[in-house]
Amino acid sequence: MSLQLRRKVHESVVYIDRDSAPRIISSGVDFVLEDLPVGTRVIYPNQPIKGLPNREAAIRYALNHPHDCDPLFAQLEPGMKVTIAIDDLSMPLPPMKAPDIRQTALEILIDMMHGHGVEDIHLIIAISLHRRMTANEIKRMVGKRVFDAFYPERLYNHDAEEPDGLVSLGETRHKEPLRINRRAAESDLLIYLNYNFVPMNGGHKSVAVGLCDYESLRPHHEPQTIRDSNSYMDPSSSELTRKINRLGKL
Repeated sequence: MSLQLRRKVHESVVYIDRDSAPRIISSGVDFVLEDLPVGTRVIYPNQPIKGLPNREAAIRYALNHPHDCDPLFAQLEPGMKVTIAIDDLSMPLPPMKAPDIRQTALEILIDMMHGHGVEDIHLIIAISLHRRMTANEIKRMVGKRVFDAFYPERLYNHDAEEPDGLVSLGETRHKEPLRINRRAAESDLLIYLNYNFVPMNGGHKSVAVGLCDYESLRPHHEPQTIRDSNSYMDPSSSELTRKINRLGKL
């Protein structure tokens, strides 16, 4: 009896057989068409969730109902120093359809701050040790209005190699150091603007990784951390998450 490869164990799982068509596979910020070997198991993502009918309203609601803290407007005072750190484009994904969600959120945030007398605002792209974003890439991400108002003096890439622009926050009991962007550390309020699409994203990871330097990155961005993780992306099983949570307590 011949082996039947056209089997389906889940609606998101397909096994390649001799009659299967080539598959579209993500490759960096593009796609490739690939003939996969017979017997290959292809796992597709779940169908996307339904989009928000009004994302501006959803952003405003989130800012007024944050987790475990006062609404943003209640934290703002005239003359305070605010830094907004922003995710970069390092993820290997196709470009987001304009307007980028970060643009929409930034415009709402900045308007709210100006309305409460906050003018000392810096926007830092949290590239960690990724390559620097170009001016055109930044403009597409934040939109023309924000770009023209802030770039380059108050909208710029984090520099992990500039000692004067970094400040040490100490080290964990495991001797893991943390040195992050000075402007962010010395601000009265730090806001991190990111888009979450895997469980590991967000939280302490955004600041302790995105705004740190090389020495701070070494203890967790290395092979042993991967080996010590039952699942790199699942916070409950990830050694990376455990290490970053320790750094976050600093």
